[in-house]
Amino acid sequence: MTTRSVAAAGALRGSVQVPGDKSASHRALLLSALASGRSTITGLSRADDVRATGVIAGQLGAEVTYSESVVTVEGPTLGLRAANEPLDCGNSGTTMRLVAGLVSGIAGTHVLIGDSSLSRRPMDRVAIPLTLMGATVSGQGVSVTAPLKVIGSRELHAIDYHLPVSSAQVKSSILLAGLAATTKVIVREDVRTRSTTEDMLLRAGVSVESTNLADGRIVELEPSRPQATTWIIPGDPSQAAFFAVLGAIHTDAEIEILNIDSSPERNGFIQVLQRMAAQLSISSTDTGISLRSVSSKLTATEILSSEIPSVDEVPALTVAAAAANGVSVFRDMGELRVKESDRFASSMELAAALGCRTWSESDDFFIEGVGGAKHFNSFDFDGRSDHRMVMSSAIAGAAGYGCRITGAQTVSSSYPLFFDDLAALQ
Repeated sequence: MTTRSVAAAGALRGSVQVPGDKSASHRALLLSALASGRSTITGLSRADDVRATGVIAGQLGAEVTYSESVVTVEGPTLGLRAANEPLDCGNSGTTMRLVAGLVSGIAGTHVLIGDSSLSRRPMDRVAIPLTLMGATVSGQGVSVTAPLKVIGSRELHAIDYHLPVSSAQVKSSILLAGLAATTKVIVREDVRTRSTTEDMLLRAGVSVESTNLADGRIVELEPSRPQATTWIIPGDPSQAAFFAVLGAIHTDAEIEILNIDSSPERNGFIQVLQRMAAQLSISSTDTGISLRSVSSKLTATEILSSEIPSVDEVPALTVAAAAANGVSVFRDMGELRVKESDRFASSMELAAALGCRTWSESDDFFIEGVGGAKHFNSFDFDGRSDHRMVMSSAIAGAAGYGCRITGAQTVSSSYPLFFDDLAALQ
């Protein structure tokens, strides 16, 4: 475990290019591996989580070659095949859930493993629909935790599945399995989640139709093999959120976050911060949007999980709430409990360490802000091997009076150069 000290920052000026979007990076690797022939990927995230997906693509028969700026994937003409060794997903829930869907359509037995944190995360939410499609998915206990054993089939059944919990990972797992189904696969979600998989399947030549209904969406996929494609990956909005919050809460900051994905399901944090009176402006780029975040006086707000479907940005927004005037309410945040750590408890713990009064009621939690980062405490924080909690505590320390973070090395799972980019703004 690495302990890292973050000093209080003076004026913050400059721009930052966050890593390529993790969601798109995972999917670009897997769709390229499924295709026949050569695909290229520019802007691929070099995070540990994404590298785990690339290694697995290679184990299944694709050839993945990394250069400084471009990653090349050669998909085998005869298709992917089962590996002789376990598929190690590391700390990445996205990898495990997406790969479980992909290998459900590959004949043979596949064993998926992960680290101790990932091995506590529930995989029943993918095991149930994949089993209904004709694969056999087994794991440990009622929640079907890793290690997983997936027995795949080249002819899966069609399915019309209503997601009990809105999840882009579960939706994507079903759609990847659906590529090997005999007829149309339908997925229904009550709250629209990121459309990364549907958009990228379309770009790879797969017939996918999405229909928005009220707050939800119906996705229909016709089975086929993806085509080799040239991918350009924009910056990751969930990583941009840390610097957007930092710019807003620091007393002397002007930070530009360059070229991130513009998908509306990925950018709920922007609307939340603007509602809190953050001076956050948006400009369009050729492949997405850029943000400019400057020092602001924040006010409390109510934040619904439906605004942040993945709830990935909630830890960063917790820091914004801690700096605000008034009581912020985070509604229906139970999904935070089954992330890399219990982010529900850790987010409240971080706010308390900063000097806030916090409390919870069922799946809601409340933070009474201290009225500005200048009122934060200097603090120590255990990141619990959770990259988002580490980065959230780091921006709080930089905006306030410094901090010491245990487990800081875990940022490599999503943003290996985070501390370098933070230092470059000072």
